[in-house]
Amino acid sequence: MKGALRCLPAAVPAAGPIPPATENLSYSMLLPGGAYCAGLARHAVHGLLDRHGLAELRDTASLAASELVAAAYRFTPDREMALRVRWQYDALRIVLYDQHPAHRRPDQAERCRDRRSRSMWLLAAAVEEQGGDWGLAPALTSEGGTKSWALLHR
Repeated sequence: MKGALRCLPAAVPAAGPIPPATENLSYSMLLPGGAYCAGLARHAVHGLLDRHGLAELRDTASLAASELVAAAYRFTPDREMALRVRWQYDALRIVLYDQHPAHRRPDQAERCRDRRSRSMWLLAAAVEEQGGDWGLAPALTSEGGTKSWALLHR
């Protein structure tokens, strides 16, 4: 028949759910921004790394997530933040986006960035001891925001 729809056979279902593995570690969560969120982030990352075969990074990564959230709370209290935990390119990437307002003047923005960087001394020490990297930068949104991260290798 001309113009008739053809039905294709359904795909064969997988043998079962895909189990957690390092290669499929990719999670995002929104946190409401309260002071307690640092503990929630620490606990979540700890459990995720256990389940995905990255227990050797668990302690440093849990601390890193907690410190990223704590710094965001100090500089932008009680505002929602987004945490992303992902294994990509042979590294664990923990990224936090917060809603820190944009500064009107570049010198204000630089002073604020310096203050936040100094407040993250524990994160810096732990990540660098593990041979990783960390940082922060303005989020690329019109409302402002900050993207902070930690990168850990096995």
